[in-house]
Amino acid sequence: MEWILRRKGLLWPLVIATSVTASFPLALYTRMLILPFHALNSFHFLMNSVRTTLETSAKNVAVVILLFKKMAIEQHKDVESGEGNGLEYLQEPFIQQREAAANAACEEVVSDKSVENGSIGMVLLSTLVAVCGSFSFGTCVGYSAPTQAAIRADLNLSLAEFSLFGSLVTIGAMLGAITSGRITDFIGRKGAMRISTGFCIIGWLAVFFSKGSYSLDVGRLFTGYGIGVISYVVPVYIAEIAPKNLRGGLATTNQLLIVVGASVSFLIGSVINWRELAIAGLVPCICLLIGLSFVPESPRWLAKVGRKKEFQLALRTLRGKDVDTSLEAAEILDYIETLQSLPKTKLLDLFQSKHVRSVVIGVGLMVCQQSVGINGIGFYTAETFVAAGLSSGKVGTIAYACMQVPFTILGAILMDKSGRRPLIMVSASGTFLGCFITGIAFFLKDQSLLLQWVPTLVVAGVLIYIAAFSIGMGPVPWVIMSEIFPIHVKGTAGSLVVLLNWLGAWIVSYTFNFLMSWSSPGTLFLYAGCSLLTILFVAKLVPETKGKTLEEIQACISS
Repeated sequence: MEWILRRKGLLWPLVIATSVTASFPLALYTRMLILPFHALNSFHFLMNSVRTTLETSAKNVAVVILLFKKMAIEQHKDVESGEGNGLEYLQEPFIQQREAAANAACEEVVSDKSVENGSIGMVLLSTLVAVCGSFSFGTCVGYSAPTQAAIRADLNLSLAEFSLFGSLVTIGAMLGAITSGRITDFIGRKGAMRISTGFCIIGWLAVFFSKGSYSLDVGRLFTGYGIGVISYVVPVYIAEIAPKNLRGGLATTNQLLIVVGASVSFLIGSVINWRELAIAGLVPCICLLIGLSFVPESPRWLAKVGRKKEFQLALRTLRGKDVDTSLEAAEILDYIETLQSLPKTKLLDLFQSKHVRSVVIGVGLMVCQQSVGINGIGFYTAETFVAAGLSSGKVGTIAYACMQVPFTILGAILMDKSGRRPLIMVSASGTFLGCFITGIAFFLKDQSLLLQWVPTLVVAGVLIYIAAFSIGMGPVPWVIMSEIFPIHVKGTAGSLVVLLNWLGAWIVSYTFNFLMSWSSPGTLFLYAGCSLLTILFVAKLVPETKGKTLEEIQACISS
């Protein structure tokens, strides 16, 4: 069949025959239904024949269309161009025959477009609920900065004890990352979010009731584990429920809400005490638990575990009752059926030739994200400003927090307009510029040159850096990570990638002060060099995933 479709000379007879049959005059059928009652009996037999013909022929058209899609995937074409070619072949004969029949045929072929233009209310609600977990992630990350002095004073902690408290969140997150993929695959995306939220709630309560360092550390470890799972499951869930034309922008809301949560935690923490801030951390957790009762499970996960009725219901709920999801459902089920024929994956299986490119892309992007120094510069912004000669780093830190939100929003808007690759390369160029300017400022200070310009250059460099990072380097690696792995290895691969991301975060945050003591300009120039390497890595190895279904992305990567 596929060989026949590839032959242009044999294409027209097959398409015309099946499509004309499937597009039997629906307008005539409708008119017959509204005939007077005495005429309806005469046409009863005819209507039954039409119905039978229509049902049988529609299946034939679906087969033809699916074969077109497979051909497009094999040729690694963008889905829009593939659909355009299909419409050229299917529309022209019908226009010559009957305009009404042409419209009916077009509606069948462009069902993907119907999905994209259908109701997105439930998709937006589901995304909003999921990113409550991202907001919880942000509040946890931003908790230690405004509370350091108060916690040390109230509980009589040494600097080393508080440093342990602060670092336990990354250790807990690494543990969460190790298990996140398996948990997400075993109990589903919603189940994993419930589990992670439970750990966060227990952690916040332990911090609130702390009387010493032990319960404080246990609480921090539990919240860290919770956000480690959240950091994986939220972008995966959003990627799996979103239409391809909205997936990038919606997935970026994960990073946006992390940034908002961290900024809100910092700002609120400056006006309330540390115990009240811990209670405030429960709010997004409770919102997530309640919201999960009103949104569907990921259709792709339901299909993977064989719950086909729930899969169909979830897909219709997300796309809208009046949207034809038959082709999308068939494509997902066909892909899942192929994947289920493969054996279960282990960690070593990720390094097989068919998966190695996805692993290199996922791991490489996370290494690039951390190697530009975001956790060092972000965690110690105030100290960096003071070291540059400012009397207080508070104003600069507030500006840093406020800068993140609008540029993360801008990144979400540009994600599905400019594409992933251009956005991350422009972002890495900006982090290079910011680090380079800041490094020049510290170099001038070390040489006692233009000292009056040093604070201004440092503030400008840091703000350029965070603006550039927020627009692309922050959200894009997580979006691509959720797109590039086949669903049967997504759990194992996702755990590896998230684990390495948290490991990189710990290394950068732990070594930043030592590197700055060794050489402030050298540290910033090192991060600037990593930004240049990021541009090279993305240009050479990272594919563009904008406007492609997850199945088409896999076809491109596997080629």
